[in-house]
Amino acid sequence: MKKPWSGRFTEKTADIVEQFTESISFDRRLWKYDIEGSIAHAKMLAKQGIIPKRDADRIIKGLKEIYREIEDGRFKFREELEDIHMNIEAALIEKVGDIGGRLHTARSRNDQVALDIRLYLRTEVKEIISLLKNLETVLADMAEKYLAIIMPGYTHLQRAQPVLLSHHLMAYAQMFDRDRERFGDALNRINVLPLGSCALAGTTLPTDRHYVAELLGFDFISENSMDSVSDRDFLLEFLSCSSIFMMHTSRMAEELILWSSEEFSFIELPDAFTTGSSIMPQKKNPDVAELMRGKTGRVYGNLMSLLTTMKGLPLTYNRDMQEDKEPVFDTVDTVKLTLNALIQMLPKIKFNEKRMHDTAGEAFSTATDIAEYLVKKGIPFRTAHEITGRIVRYCIDNSKRLSDLSISEYKSFSNSIGSEIYKFIGTSESVNAKKSYGGTSPEMVREQIKRFRKRLR
Repeated sequence: MKKPWSGRFTEKTADIVEQFTESISFDRRLWKYDIEGSIAHAKMLAKQGIIPKRDADRIIKGLKEIYREIEDGRFKFREELEDIHMNIEAALIEKVGDIGGRLHTARSRNDQVALDIRLYLRTEVKEIISLLKNLETVLADMAEKYLAIIMPGYTHLQRAQPVLLSHHLMAYAQMFDRDRERFGDALNRINVLPLGSCALAGTTLPTDRHYVAELLGFDFISENSMDSVSDRDFLLEFLSCSSIFMMHTSRMAEELILWSSEEFSFIELPDAFTTGSSIMPQKKNPDVAELMRGKTGRVYGNLMSLLTTMKGLPLTYNRDMQEDKEPVFDTVDTVKLTLNALIQMLPKIKFNEKRMHDTAGEAFSTATDIAEYLVKKGIPFRTAHEITGRIVRYCIDNSKRLSDLSISEYKSFSNSIGSEIYKFIGTSESVNAKKSYGGTSPEMVREQIKRFRKRLR
């Protein structure tokens, strides 16, 4: 098969070069966007009188036939034609004859591939945003359902202060909401039309890029033809947004793994989202959560791969940039699969309310409440902190809990402590008292969920 660029060459491309340079094995997934962009381009060429309208009509008809063939699985992709653009163009010329060669007027594969990947990513990011919204709704629903469950909050993986499970769940909802905002903001940089930049310098032909942008639904048009064909910032931004999302997912997965262990016993993961051992019949392994944690490294790697590819490239297009697609395709697939797994798994988790409540009251978790009680008595916080620290040390030395101390024992540390101290050291009392904006009291969590749902709407 003769290459579209074969005019100045005297030798056939070596077989190993065919294998080394082909991208059709992975960029074929861009086929519908390549055809969509080509139809818009043909319409523009006809509108501007660059090609006859009858030729544009035949080209568009041929492209639509190719669309149906690919959709039905009847189209044969050919490695020797390198990429999706040349495969479709060659098939078009076979269908409509030499007039198919008019389609590539006033464009290059450089701006064509930039268009295809933007159209593809725009569609996928919108789907990811929709999935994130579903995930956030799942977490908000769970937070409302489990509003009354108290659990230990942690710092340094040590029990710190009692919190509501709903507050903990909403912490992740807030993370994923920021992810949704990031992807939404990234759409502004994705939704820029590069077509019409040609190889790097634009064209002498009277094209109308604004018309093409209107046909394809682009909000913006690239301002510099050299930047247009060499820009992959929008892919890097997508990979960055995806990496942050996967980091949030990995943190959640880590907690689900810990919580499902015998040592924590906070939750039971659904059987449908766990696996067994090939040798130990009793095992129930959190493999789905572990893979969410593991796939995070894969997405990080995709980001670093493309950053490394781009870091030394002179303007404008270089063939290195063919390596942009596989990391992006893999990340899109990984992020969507992870989101769907989370959406289906989370509502089926069973929480051990008693275990969570019991552990929330251990390890002197309401000590800070004593310090704040003393602050309300007029004692400087640092002094109150020291007094409370000595109370905790006394309890440790005497194998007592805070609730076990008599009022005389409390007064031995500070005469400011009265009998009402017992109203401040219970786990429920501690949680209910955290009424600062964004705090863990039921009242504040309800308000947080209400505001959150309003944002989702």
